[in-house]
Amino acid sequence: MTDMQIYNTLTRRKEAFTPIDPGKVRMYVCGMTVYDYCHLGHARVMVAFDVITRYLRYRGYDVTYVRNVTDIDDKILRRADENGESIASLTERMIEAMHEDEARLGVLPPDEEPRATRHIDDIVAMIETLIAKDYAYAADNGDVYYRVRRFEGYGKLNNRDLDEMRSGARIEVDEHKEDPLDFVLWKAAKPGEASWPSPWGEGRPGWHIECSAMSKCCLGETFDIHGGGPDLTFPHHENEIAQSEAANGKPFVNTWMHAGAVRVDHEKMSKSLGNFFTIREVLEHHDPEVVRYLLVASHYRSAINYAPEALADARKSLERFYNSLEGLSLEGVEPVAGRVEGDFDRRFAAAMDDDFNTAGALSVLFDLARELNRARKETPDRAPALAAELRRLGGILGLLQQDPASFLKAGAGELPLTQAQIQARIDARAAAKKARDFAAADAIRDELAALGIILKDSREGTGWVFEKPDAAS
Repeated sequence: MTDMQIYNTLTRRKEAFTPIDPGKVRMYVCGMTVYDYCHLGHARVMVAFDVITRYLRYRGYDVTYVRNVTDIDDKILRRADENGESIASLTERMIEAMHEDEARLGVLPPDEEPRATRHIDDIVAMIETLIAKDYAYAADNGDVYYRVRRFEGYGKLNNRDLDEMRSGARIEVDEHKEDPLDFVLWKAAKPGEASWPSPWGEGRPGWHIECSAMSKCCLGETFDIHGGGPDLTFPHHENEIAQSEAANGKPFVNTWMHAGAVRVDHEKMSKSLGNFFTIREVLEHHDPEVVRYLLVASHYRSAINYAPEALADARKSLERFYNSLEGLSLEGVEPVAGRVEGDFDRRFAAAMDDDFNTAGALSVLFDLARELNRARKETPDRAPALAAELRRLGGILGLLQQDPASFLKAGAGELPLTQAQIQARIDARAAAKKARDFAAADAIRDELAALGIILKDSREGTGWVFEKPDAAS
């Protein structure tokens, strides 16, 4: 295989990927703040880094994938108060829902899922180190702040100038910062708020310090990949770099990766615009694999447009693949990878080695499906091995693992007949063929085909798929 190239947000270019420890990859991805159900933007990040993890493992790397949970935060406090429930009740309920959503999307669980509230001691210890090194200070209101100007490299991830940031910053009257750019590491608790003891009084961690402490505990002071959504580069990831490198005296992360945004009908997804969708709302109306395909079909760094026509195109693409696979028994069949005719494996890997180019990888799968369709007609003995290869490579993207007939029938939401009625006609056709009344058998087949119900005969019997008739026909 060729060397892997990954686009590094820090250097703003593709770079050859060389893990710190040969054969091992340590990766941290910023997870969810669990005050509400996960939305499509979360799904984008979940699926993008699931594919990245799957491919790295396919490449033979021993991957440790860590994705954190923020389970203490201003939004969590407000939502729990609004609901009249405890913070623990709210966060546990949302974490369970998150796990349900990711499972339905075919997202494998991370190897570790640290929670902020379980790392308070580690967070406090890191803040103490920053104070001792003069990178942080305790204010007289009980808050602890990070001295941004003390860190020489601040702004390098986002290519921002400190003076420009300072001119655009606003400082509230009641703030106790030395500089408007300074950010909070520890927040003093208000009466009745959830809090933990610290050298600076009862309080809770600021958002940014959580990830610096948890990533260090799980992966060490320097690790290979840090990822997240497009909105996290500033200030969250910029602040993580400042905290971690100041505290540890070492480079924090070698490669920074950020997934693209999700737009709805080409608009930014926003509750105020009424185009905000949770994952579970979307999956009430669409097959999870169709949604996953939409998220995988574009390069992970590009923006995705969520729209009815985009979902329809995703479904059609999957139907093409499953129609190619339908009716073939693959039990005990070896894929073509490694054979002379199996160039698809090499081309698939070349696409994915180029910064996880899933669009290019899917193009290879379409070529493979076309080859499979030709083989079914011209050289049937080759078809099972090609089909096995299609499923194997599709599985690296988390696709094409369903039973083809089940997927194709599941898309028959506008069936003109019930499934029982279709089966009755199939049985009647079989009886007509047995009686050698081939005209009647053909008439039943043609009647169903006119309705979009295409019969497929095989050694195992007669199955069917639904292909919605063209409106013009």
